[in-house]
Amino acid sequence: MRPTWAAVRMSPGRACSSGVPKNLLKIGRLNHVAIAVPDLEETTKLYRDVLGADVTEAEHLPEHGVTTVFINLDNTKLELLHPYGENSPIANFLASKPAGGIHHICFEVDDIHAAIRKLQEDNVRILNPEPKIGAHGKPVIFLHPKDMNGVLVELEE
Repeated sequence: MRPTWAAVRMSPGRACSSGVPKNLLKIGRLNHVAIAVPDLEETTKLYRDVLGADVTEAEHLPEHGVTTVFINLDNTKLELLHPYGENSPIANFLASKPAGGIHHICFEVDDIHAAIRKLQEDNVRILNPEPKIGAHGKPVIFLHPKDMNGVLVELEE
């Protein structure tokens, strides 16, 4: 049986005087919230033409099976995700949620390889233990939602 994060966090010798685990993986700022959308063009128009947001051009990422559009906000970004190709994980998501919805959240980390080592040490499952290059041209990994309270979490260096 896999120990829960709380059990790992509270194990003897793991906490310092403040109760915060030693060698804690420190996530940085929220990079983006990703939203799976059934109609990328219409959703892009909604954010650009109705809400007045700054949107990027669509970018195809065949290695991830998605087409992305970023909505640039003052404090973070939204990433619109649409299926690209036959084996798209977003197609599976939209099959179960045809209207779309929040797909994942992305946090920044200073060192993706150090993050991988720490997460493995703490028994957090990583869906892709070898980082892939993400939409920003930086290495990314995804953490299993079952280990993250039901949320798919992306970490980006």
